[in-house]
Amino acid sequence: MENILVEGHRGYCDKYPENTLISFDAALDLGVDAMEFDIWLTSDKVPVLSHDGNLLRTCGVDKHIRDMSLEELKTLEPCYAAKFGEQFKGKGLTVPTLDELLQLCSSKRHDIILGVEIKEYTEETVDLTVELLKKYGFFDSCYFYAFNARILKYIKCKYNGRTMGYPDFQMREFEKDSYSYYDEIGLSMSIVKSEILPIYQAKGLPIHMYCADTENDVELCIQSGASLITANNPIALMKRLGRL
Repeated sequence: MENILVEGHRGYCDKYPENTLISFDAALDLGVDAMEFDIWLTSDKVPVLSHDGNLLRTCGVDKHIRDMSLEELKTLEPCYAAKFGEQFKGKGLTVPTLDELLQLCSSKRHDIILGVEIKEYTEETVDLTVELLKKYGFFDSCYFYAFNARILKYIKCKYNGRTMGYPDFQMREFEKDSYSYYDEIGLSMSIVKSEILPIYQAKGLPIHMYCADTENDVELCIQSGASLITANNPIALMKRLGRL
């Protein structure tokens, strides 16, 4: 159990707007082992962090990242008003670039493990992301996530990156040999709580489980053999592991 990794989901997104620098900064200060985030490319090919390609939910603007330049994107505030109201409005929040996150991690915790979810399913997205991760020295320790089997295969074959995929029925472009390009597998709490959990335990891969925010969910993940547990709020998990 001591070896279970604690991963902050989109930073510390229970308390701060997801995929923002203040969310990641808070997760680093909390002492998580890893942080998950999501990568898209702007129209001028800059890797930026956002779960959704469309910015309506977090920024209140019905535009897609791939249709905006970085300069245009930086005029928006990802303060997630539907969840946080006006709490973070006018506080200088912007959609961060991957470069900005890596600068933050370099300055505060170079031992942090990065869970890099590729959301734009292009090889170009992978190439530009890997280039920055190598520049800052985070590539060797990071995990690459994607709900696309072709992208995971590309990461494994071209870069020998450490990959984590999801069950076949959740994946796009899944082939008969796709599991052979997984280093680890990711299971949602709904699967962890279901009768199909043994199917994925039997594959013999280390298992990432997400998102465990309650004491009961944390306990279930631990008893089910998780190697890494992702949480929107890592407090319950870190207390259970004796980390707080």
